[in-house]
Amino acid sequence: MDYLNIDKQKILPVVSELNVLLADYHVYYQKLRNFHWNILGKNFFELHNRFEEMYNETKTKIDEVAERIVTLKYHPISKLSDYIEISKIKESSPLLSDQEMVTELLNDHKILLEQFGLILEKAKKAKDEGTLDMMGAYIRELEKSSWMLNTWSKDTKEELNSSFVK
Repeated sequence: MDYLNIDKQKILPVVSELNVLLADYHVYYQKLRNFHWNILGKNFFELHNRFEEMYNETKTKIDEVAERIVTLKYHPISKLSDYIEISKIKESSPLLSDQEMVTELLNDHKILLEQFGLILEKAKKAKDEGTLDMMGAYIRELEKSSWMLNTWSKDTKEELNSSFVK
C-alpha cells in the first residue's frame, strides 16, 4: 500500500540528507555526553545539567529522524563507522574549558542548521510535508538552544539591540 502520496524519485534526495543529519546527530550526541562527563570548574553544575538535557533531546531526535527515513520507505544508515564518515560534525577532545565546549557546540549548531536547510530544500521539491514540518520544529528548538548557549558565553555588560525599546 502506498500511504505517502510522494513522488518516489523526488524522495531519494530527502532521505540522503536525512541520513547525513542522522550521522551529524550521532556525533553531536556523543560530543554532548563527552562534555557532560568532562566539564570542570565553577560552571560544572549548570553545564553538566544542560549538556545532559541536550543529549537527551538529541537522543529523541535521532530516533525521530531514523523513523522518518523508515516512514519514507528506506533503511536508515546505522553503523558508527558510517556516521563518522559522513557526519559534518567532528569528534572533540574532552580536554576543553567550559567556554571552549560551548563554542564548539555553537559551531555544531551552525552545521546542523545548514543541514536542516538542505533538507528543507529537498523536501520542498519532493512536496514532503512531514519532513518540512519536522525540520521547522528542529530549527526553532536549535535556534533557542543556540541563543541560550550564546547568552551564557556573553560578557554581562553586553546588551541586546534596544532600537524598539522606549
